[in-house]
Amino acid sequence: MSGALVHEWLARTGGSENVFEALTRVFPDAARYCLWNDSGDRFSVDGETWLARTPLRGHKAAALGLMPLAWRQLPAIDADWVLASSHLFAHHARFAGPARDVPKLVYAHTPARYIWNPELDGRGSSLPAKVVAATLKPLDRRRAQEPVAIAANSSFVAERIAQAWQRESTVIHPPVDVVSFTREPAPSDRDQKVLQALPDEFLLGFSRFVPYKRLDLVIEAGVAANLPVVLAGAGPDEARLRALAEEQAPGMVSFVSAPSGELYRALLRRALALVFPAVEDFGIVPVEAMAAGTPVIASAIGGTAETVIHKRTGALLEDWSRGELRRTVGDAIDASADACRAQAALFSEQVFADRIRAWVQDSTRTAS
Repeated sequence: MSGALVHEWLARTGGSENVFEALTRVFPDAARYCLWNDSGDRFSVDGETWLARTPLRGHKAAALGLMPLAWRQLPAIDADWVLASSHLFAHHARFAGPARDVPKLVYAHTPARYIWNPELDGRGSSLPAKVVAATLKPLDRRRAQEPVAIAANSSFVAERIAQAWQRESTVIHPPVDVVSFTREPAPSDRDQKVLQALPDEFLLGFSRFVPYKRLDLVIEAGVAANLPVVLAGAGPDEARLRALAEEQAPGMVSFVSAPSGELYRALLRRALALVFPAVEDFGIVPVEAMAAGTPVIASAIGGTAETVIHKRTGALLEDWSRGELRRTVGDAIDASADACRAQAALFSEQVFADRIRAWVQDSTRTAS
């Protein structure tokens, strides 16, 4: 059976792009469509929406109100099924021609967070966003009734799908390239110099430097456990984090700006633990850490509660107070590296490929 894959916009990097890339490997003969493709040479597509030919291309916030319309004006193609990789409105996709009435399936990274769950995304707190949300919620819920089946990337997201769209969904965790994190890193000479300047042991925080990632709690964990901290990543919150580190933990926090892939792997290998306080829909980084044999201290709320095993591959926290962190860090860093790797293997690309392929086959068979 031939199909069609659709995704929101395509960028050079991103967790949802990693899922879309995995989908193209599972279904190599499927046609590929998106709002616009700004991924460089990472992805080739068969088509973009008309938004790609306007000045709104690449301007997600400005184009938001027109996205539902653009998704309803896809070209005529021949396909047996359509699978939308959706974290905003891709599940609204409708083709013309023979593909218009074929079974549509949705792999949901989340219902649009700043429309349905603004408490999880600061973009939803502005007055314009609230006005748009009030307008788009009924439409979004109505179009979420069109798919014959929905897969959620975590139980956490499945609960939000039930609340927002009033639909049941099948949990299929996203793919993680766990194999590459089990091998020995090969950092460049430049990366080696960065590593040599860091403490021999440290707690690691890795993410974009934005407030909702809660990297201030990584600093707090270092203070509580009297351990050095390395914050790796990049983003607009860096200046605030540097000032906070200087104030609360002078001399204890090192910053690694935008590490390469090999340096990132090396940081995971050396870290005593990854501290990951963010409330995520799934959270790929904690799985990558476990694949490297490194325990994880993460939030007990969200997708990390489905991947990290409390007191076996790290620790799950609801209370991030200094006293609780002091007690937890010591226990977490004693977790077995083998147990961490075994847990990470449950989220491999092969596991994802087998599950998504079977789900598409079963769902389209039932719908026909």
